[in-house]
Amino acid sequence: MTASERGAGGERPPVPVESVLARNTTRKVLAVGAGMAVLFGVLRGADGLVGALIGVAVVAGNFLLAGAMLSVAIRISLALYHAAALFGFFVRLALITVTVVLIVQLFEIDRFAFGVTAVVAYMVALALEAVAVARGRERELDWVS
Repeated sequence: MTASERGAGGERPPVPVESVLARNTTRKVLAVGAGMAVLFGVLRGADGLVGALIGVAVVAGNFLLAGAMLSVAIRISLALYHAAALFGFFVRLALITVTVVLIVQLFEIDRFAFGVTAVVAYMVALALEAVAVARGRERELDWVS
C-alpha cells in the first residue's frame, strides 16, 4: 500500500464493512442460487434454469446495492447512515418490485422457479452470513471506525 492510499498519519483507511459483508453475502447467494438453478434446470427445464438465474441476479443485486448505499452513507454522516438503512430498505424493495414486474411482463420465465429461488437464496444467504458474523469470521473488519 502506498502512502497516498493511506489516510492522514499513515494509517490505513477503514474497510467499508457494509460492502465487505454485502460481497460475502452475495457469494453465498451465488453458491445457493447455483445449486437451485441446477435443480430447477433439471426439474423444470431451460425455463426453470433461466428463471432461477434471474432470481439469483435480483437477490445478489439487492445485497450489493445495500452494501454500497450504507458504505457511502456512513462516510457522510451517522444520520444519513440511519436514513439509508431505514429508507434504503424501502427503496430497494420498490426496485425489486419494479424489476420483477418488468421481467415478468417483458420475458416469459418460469415464475415459480424465479420466486422460490429468490426467496430461498435470500433467506439462506442471510442466515449463513449472520452465523458467520456471530462466530467471529469477520474479525478482520474495523467495526468501530
